[in-house]
Amino acid sequence: MKKLLFLFTIAFLFSCNTDKNQKLEHLSNAKDKAEIKKGYDTYINPLDIDYTYMVYNSSQNKSYRSGADPAVIEFKGEYYMFVTRSFGYWHSTDLVNWNFIKPQQWFFEGSNAPTAFNYKDSLVYFAGDPAGYGSILYTDDPKSGKWTPSASISTNIQDSELFIDDDGETYLYWGSSNVHPLRVKMLNKDDRFLETGVKKELFNLDEDKHGWERFGENNFHPTLKEGYMEGASMTKHNGKYYLQYAAPGTQFNVYADGVYIGDTPLGPFTYMKNNPMSFKPGGFTNGAGHGITVKQTNGQYWHFATMALASNAQWERRLCMFPTYFDDDGLMYSNTAYGDYPRYGANHPTKAGLHNGWMLLSYKGNVTVSSSLMQVMKFTSNDDAVEVTELPTEKDADGNFISMVLTDENPKTFWVAEANDDQQWITIEMKNAGTIHALQLNYHDHESGIYTRVEGLRHQFTIETSEDGSTWQTVADRSASTIDAPNAYIVLDEPVKAKYVRYNNIEVPGDNFAMSEIRVFGLGFEEKPKKVTGFHIERQTDRRDASFTWNAVEGAQGYNIRWGIAEDKLYQSWQMYDTNEHVMRNLDRDTPYYFTIEAFNENGISETSDIIYVE
Repeated sequence: MKKLLFLFTIAFLFSCNTDKNQKLEHLSNAKDKAEIKKGYDTYINPLDIDYTYMVYNSSQNKSYRSGADPAVIEFKGEYYMFVTRSFGYWHSTDLVNWNFIKPQQWFFEGSNAPTAFNYKDSLVYFAGDPAGYGSILYTDDPKSGKWTPSASISTNIQDSELFIDDDGETYLYWGSSNVHPLRVKMLNKDDRFLETGVKKELFNLDEDKHGWERFGENNFHPTLKEGYMEGASMTKHNGKYYLQYAAPGTQFNVYADGVYIGDTPLGPFTYMKNNPMSFKPGGFTNGAGHGITVKQTNGQYWHFATMALASNAQWERRLCMFPTYFDDDGLMYSNTAYGDYPRYGANHPTKAGLHNGWMLLSYKGNVTVSSSLMQVMKFTSNDDAVEVTELPTEKDADGNFISMVLTDENPKTFWVAEANDDQQWITIEMKNAGTIHALQLNYHDHESGIYTRVEGLRHQFTIETSEDGSTWQTVADRSASTIDAPNAYIVLDEPVKAKYVRYNNIEVPGDNFAMSEIRVFGLGFEEKPKKVTGFHIERQTDRRDASFTWNAVEGAQGYNIRWGIAEDKLYQSWQMYDTNEHVMRNLDRDTPYYFTIEAFNENGISETSDIIYVE
């Protein structure tokens, strides 16, 4: 029987041809291939893929890349990732390295919040149309990009999720609202996916009970209290149905995915007591919501989700990937601790997706740059107010421009050079020398003037290191690269000892070379921090809120609070820098919690403090 791949699209349907060459076949030389291959061992968030420039806000001449609402499925032992408004999709054999498949034609503004499903080796792709309706396309060869449309039309499918159970019964979950609940309706997969007439309202947000569902940065907004419920996704595991949903808003650091569990696809569903199951509110890049959980061929689960960048626009986003598990009590959770540090790749036999121990060497390093058109600091306090400050130009004693924003662990801040040529450079003097294993380059889009998918973009550069600031060695050479890598992750062929790192620009997309952050990873030569003492927790009258204080640890860069519903279920974490106090507004009102804290720096992570139980 012919295996089918179904796609939901808008009225402009097509047959797609694609360039089937994989990314490695496009590379310009053997060194490029070696650098990409090195990444098979580890990965980092945000994911290192060639994100598409968006059509959002093009009328305002806002040009920026984004990737959001991933739908990832396994099909015949390989993986496909569909992303909002990307004019195509990505393919991978290992869940780490992805190559873009470009159809000849695509939606004018791209699909919105796509959903994908593989039913018995038939991949079903049901992509959202902002208008809420469309047709279904199918194929048995997603690598070819050739699609055939069906005549089926369905309505009311914003942020949809298609789920086909083992018995062939088919369900469509949908919803994106701060008022209406998630809904489900049944379809007939054997009759053009027509509706059967079975529809049901499922559940809505309950912000009064669930602090993490409250709208706003850090779950606070001065006027709006209702979060957005969206991004439904269904996972079946051990006979249970885990219906995932996103809240409270894609632009916020607390964007997360929660779960309701049912015995049938139609429910009734019960709120999972360790929610949210995917949550990354702290660190460099925040957010882990509106995603999908995919089962790897070896049985390991992974949750792909959306991270907030929100520098050029509120809808500027990136993608992340976290290992996901089901514990002995059937609770679903993801490991997001040190979630934007290097992590073991998907094929690691025992530690897939876990932080691999490389720490951040570059934090608050002294930075000089070749030129400075502007340097901008930004902070999103809530949906309405984005604080923007353009910093004055400063020079050091040698006449070099100083940058304050490239090692601050804030993706919203950025520096813009006066040109885009091989005369532009960035030099970081790290606070302490260390052994460098990897780097992450987070480029900024400054008035790039691109508003759709453009092929042929590339990031060309070299990277040098030095122990003394005088004698330099090249450790990464992409001077002739054809790789488009707006969040490039580079693992060195061999680790090097250094205190200085220099990026030498050659060419990047846009008129001006611009960067938001250069992150250097490895291990320092000194001792890891001591154990945190004086950890104190005060749960507020509003039980959704709690305040934390602790004694500062000498030499610590920052701290990581871990918590959960039991001593052996500390599934949540919040990473922060340069503080010994914190406030959370994301707790469930009626749930007691267990808390612990650890300190970290470039040398490693301390022991955790004694676990504290809080009613």
